[in-house]
Amino acid sequence: MTDSQERLTQWLRDAHAMEEQAETMLSGQIRRLENYPELRDRMRMHLDETRQQAQRLEQCLDRMGEGSSTLKDAGGKIVAMGQNISGMFAGDEVMKGSLASYTFEHMEIASYKMLIAAAGEVGDAEAQRVCEQNLREEEAMADWLESNLGTVTTEFLRRDERDADSAKR
Repeated sequence: MTDSQERLTQWLRDAHAMEEQAETMLSGQIRRLENYPELRDRMRMHLDETRQQAQRLEQCLDRMGEGSSTLKDAGGKIVAMGQNISGMFAGDEVMKGSLASYTFEHMEIASYKMLIAAAGEVGDAEAQRVCEQNLREEEAMADWLESNLGTVTTEFLRRDERDADSAKR
């Protein structure tokens, strides 16, 4: 295996851990979005996509005779659990979660663009195809979050105002 192929394998493992982290993060957020059904439903859809993305990456690694990194996967899940727990104590959790999700999507987009270039360089057409598919899904989620951020913000502020008025009575 060349150095470039080894690097691709390492980065695919990193991407798998990233998707494991995303799955844990999304699962935690979804449980607390009962007042935001449209956001919750889109996140549920993306959670399913995220699981499929991790599975596709796992299949790439298996095809290469490699496996995912249990240590990296566990580390990603631990970080996501910490994010979920810290968000529970924020009065504006839905906004902090939206910000974190939007930021995370862009990290995933950059990761997949890097992987597509690396897979192309080493001639791994299957890894390139998988990463392109994952990239399209991440870009779609980032676009959805971007176009709905104003709506979620307005909805949060109105709900927050109603709750404050109710508390005064």
